[in-house]
Amino acid sequence: MQVDDALLTKLEKLSFLKVSDDKREEIINQLSEIVSFVDNLSELNTDGVDDTFAMSDASTFLREDVVVSDAQISDDILRHAPQSADHFFIVPKIIE
Repeated sequence: MQVDDALLTKLEKLSFLKVSDDKREEIINQLSEIVSFVDNLSELNTDGVDDTFAMSDASTFLREDVVVSDAQISDDILRHAPQSADHFFIVPKIIE
């Protein structure tokens, strides 16, 4: 994949970001390096590697789930919502 000014413009539009003119070339170079690195990864032979392979056999520390309910936190969050009722957010219907 070639990173050029047209692609950077498209990425700006998709990300709602604006890259200043003096930084465009630097960012294009950095993105090109990232894409080159990822392209190198595609050359790795992963035949015979188990899909569940992990670097460490140590498991993640588990903790007991404890329900903590603080009504003040919920009220603070809902106070900032445009609309709420009965401790729920009210959102526009998106599926008809």
